[in-house]
Amino acid sequence: METQIGQHVIQPADRMNGLPTQFFAKLVAKANAQAAKGRDVINMGQGNPDQPTPPHIVAKLQEAAANPLYHKYPPFSGYSFLKEAVAKRYKEDYGVDVDPAAEVAILFGGKTGLVEISQCLLNPGDVCLVPDPGYPDYWSGVALAGAEMSFMPLSEQNRYLPDYEAIAPDIAKRAKLMFMNYPNNPTGAVANAGFYERTVRFAEKHGIVVASDFAYGAIGFDGHKPVSFLQTPGAKEVGVEFYTLSKTYNMAGWRVGFAIGNARIVGLINLIQDHYYCSLFGGIQEAAALALTGPQQCVADLRAMYESRREALFGSLERIGWKAARPGGSFFCWLPVAPGYTSEAFADRLLQDADVVVAPGVGFGAHGEGYVRLGLLTSEARLQEAAERIGRLGLFEA
Repeated sequence: METQIGQHVIQPADRMNGLPTQFFAKLVAKANAQAAKGRDVINMGQGNPDQPTPPHIVAKLQEAAANPLYHKYPPFSGYSFLKEAVAKRYKEDYGVDVDPAAEVAILFGGKTGLVEISQCLLNPGDVCLVPDPGYPDYWSGVALAGAEMSFMPLSEQNRYLPDYEAIAPDIAKRAKLMFMNYPNNPTGAVANAGFYERTVRFAEKHGIVVASDFAYGAIGFDGHKPVSFLQTPGAKEVGVEFYTLSKTYNMAGWRVGFAIGNARIVGLINLIQDHYYCSLFGGIQEAAALALTGPQQCVADLRAMYESRREALFGSLERIGWKAARPGGSFFCWLPVAPGYTSEAFADRLLQDADVVVAPGVGFGAHGEGYVRLGLLTSEARLQEAAERIGRLGLFEA
């Protein structure tokens, strides 16, 4: 791909041509085009939290913004008080001891770290194990590193967990990095302690670094608290966990995340970020520290809200004959498409004829074909209305 500007040809680097297609940019464009026609579109296709950041966190930022200390460059790897707040939260929530000085890297949102770790660890020709379906930004970091992906199918029959026994020996031997994500985007599946124990054994056997994406770690349903990878004996020897404040505290626009775990990997992430950034604005860091160490009732309330929305949606879906298992965590629902449709054709039908946006499963990988992802990111009334609109299409009648 090249661009002609006057007589001058701009030739991008090969790595730019190797980036994966941003599937969801197309989804957003389709939704915006429908809304531009004056249609009342219910958007259940994106993962943007709809609630505001809790007021006590906003107030702390407003106060901290006036502190002249934060008007200067922050420390390159961030303020120690924020790392200490991360360690405190992990100790209280998961019983995990974290050295804030050596085992925490502050990130510009979790997505940044998930891209950076591939650049830190992978060389051209190395293999990265990636869940399918899975979060597409894992692919971006692997592409930028010039490495190869080997997909781990996640099936409903195996509770959307990877089957390590099914990974070919030559692939396991070449793999240097593996991504996993529970509670899972897009399926809403959860993992238990036994799964993480198998993961650590697999990683130790093959010399693989584990990158645990724990973005939805605060959102578990039916009385079950999601398990952290770092709770597993040996986890810190083989990997790191990525956590974000985006979902737990409705701080998606604040861009605050962390890598937590293996000190060598954390050091590499800090090193690459030294060349990219000069850490987050100090006022945001102070507000983030308060989010982690202050009252946690807002987190419990948020979890309860998503669970109530889940029940409202699935009650309505059952009435129209659209049947699927309820998610065990996250704010996503994973449902099979109507008979005779691909995931993209089904999503297009819902947008055109019901003004409802859902995300086609194929956008998360080949094994996402046959499904769509719905987000619990609007009111119960709007979720129920979306189901009713879909029901009027008669796609799930027996």
